[in-house]
Amino acid sequence: MLTGNILTPAGWRHGRIEIEAGRIVALDLIEAGPVDPSRNDAPYILPGFIDLHVHGGGGADTMEGGEAAVTMARLHARYGTTSLLATTMTAPRHTLRAVLVELGEIARERPTGAARMLGVHLEGPYISPSKLGAQPPEAIVAVLDEVLDYLSIAPIKVVTLAPEISGHPRIIAELTARGVRVQIGHTLGSYDEGVNALRHGASGFTHLFNAMSGLHHREPGMVGAALAHADYAELIPDLLHVHPGAIRAALRAIPNLYCVTDSTAAAGMPDGEYRLGSQGVVKCLGAVRLSDGTLAGSTLTMDKALRNLVSLGLPLADVSNRLSRHAADYLGITDRGRIEVGAWADLVLLDRALALQMTYVEGEEIVVEYA
Repeated sequence: MLTGNILTPAGWRHGRIEIEAGRIVALDLIEAGPVDPSRNDAPYILPGFIDLHVHGGGGADTMEGGEAAVTMARLHARYGTTSLLATTMTAPRHTLRAVLVELGEIARERPTGAARMLGVHLEGPYISPSKLGAQPPEAIVAVLDEVLDYLSIAPIKVVTLAPEISGHPRIIAELTARGVRVQIGHTLGSYDEGVNALRHGASGFTHLFNAMSGLHHREPGMVGAALAHADYAELIPDLLHVHPGAIRAALRAIPNLYCVTDSTAAAGMPDGEYRLGSQGVVKCLGAVRLSDGTLAGSTLTMDKALRNLVSLGLPLADVSNRLSRHAADYLGITDRGRIEVGAWADLVLLDRALALQMTYVEGEEIVVEYA
């Protein structure tokens, strides 16, 4: 039984949450109707965070396979993430296939103390070789049979690709027809190529602004296509990858903008050297970079993302939606990312200073940590 200011789909309520067999079975209200949570001292209870772009954490990298994925999922649960997509890096086919086999096994059953792995985000290898960002230089053109083989191995929920590459619009349509969310990213595509991808079924943009053609008033680029047409896009709110002014512009333009960490093995770890797929990276002063200085993912955790967004002036309820509900809706999940009877008891408890106090994953209580 948890008591506090509960953010429900109908707004803030002051009451208690009753949990049984991992799900919410009752919401008992102490006060009838909406409440202003600023007028009492009760803690905040929000839906657990949902992170759809996670490369690692706790010293472990997704591309190391199953045990590393478990370590990553446990680390992020201690910072409020209750479900996530394990995100891959561009790699040779045999490497990707082997990793997907192991991730598929982990996704079948949630390990104790870990966030639920909802599936896989395949980021690359079907990206522009001229817009790799921190991806290794092994980008290739997508072939349908190969992509379908990957889908048969693991529950791939999201695929990032560059839509300007010949044949990729057809791949977008084929994946969309199979229920996969296709995101535009690591691309030098034009505004028109972005719009064409959306017409073929693309539904989102990967780490908006980063590793894509930028906005110019005569060449709007892929950023322009997102701002003009997207319903959903992911964004990294570590305040390093995207300037607060650009974040504000995206918030005004994209109704269901949601936030991700794009975190690496360095998340939750001290400064030092780590792996990001096949490449070495260095964590220093809160950033993760390749040897040439390129930003290479992040050290962000979702509780920090929440505080960053609130610091920009966003209401807590809006921030919560961008860290949970919008991501759940994007994947078509109706029993996570919201606090209501019948939903999974994926919850975070925060004090009045927005410090994380406890995470509950499917009703399991997980002691939190701080970076």
